[in-house]
Amino acid sequence: MIPVLFAALLAVPIGDTLGIARLRYDGGGDWYANASSLPNLLTAIRTRTGIPVAAREATVTALDPSLPDHPYLYMTGHGNVAFTAAERAALRAYLVGGGFLHADDNYGLDESFRREMKEIFPDAELTEVPPDHPIYHVLYDFPEGIPKIHEHDGKAPQGFGIFLGGRLVVFYSYETDLGDGWEDEGVHDDPPEVREQALRMGVNLFLYALGQDAS
Repeated sequence: MIPVLFAALLAVPIGDTLGIARLRYDGGGDWYANASSLPNLLTAIRTRTGIPVAAREATVTALDPSLPDHPYLYMTGHGNVAFTAAERAALRAYLVGGGFLHADDNYGLDESFRREMKEIFPDAELTEVPPDHPIYHVLYDFPEGIPKIHEHDGKAPQGFGIFLGGRLVVFYSYETDLGDGWEDEGVHDDPPEVREQALRMGVNLFLYALGQDAS
């Protein structure tokens, strides 16, 4: 893990600020949900790894010229997701070119997200990421895979992914709602140990994305 982190840091030009970009999309879904989640995750990344990340996330669209500058693209929401043909092409180019998308289902995103991923990658399936994948072990160990953070309908948590040439380019957290666990204490009344599991998984996701971006 250490060589990957050093390589990732060395790949960032001096003066640039690493961070997370939140994806703004059309279709009616609340892309802005969980307002305190990403600042809290960025704080955890900074304090636990020493990586000088930004204090707040950037907000981008799929057609934003700065999209390739962000190693970790995050999207969430409860409702519909709809991309234009140009946005699909831009997201595909970003991911093929080394980017990483984390989609965090906030309960209600599933149907439209899967539909859009099929449009972007018609020849690649969302498949369950096995528990031995590095994304579950970059810094913190999750031997059983993605943790359960927030209950909606009692289903087991799952982490799905799209792989291109063996590289995980899309990670889809389903039936867990990591963003709820990243929010300010008291927003969802999650116990400290549950919030800790969410933050640990978030740190792993960021470190994995950073290593991919530098490779």
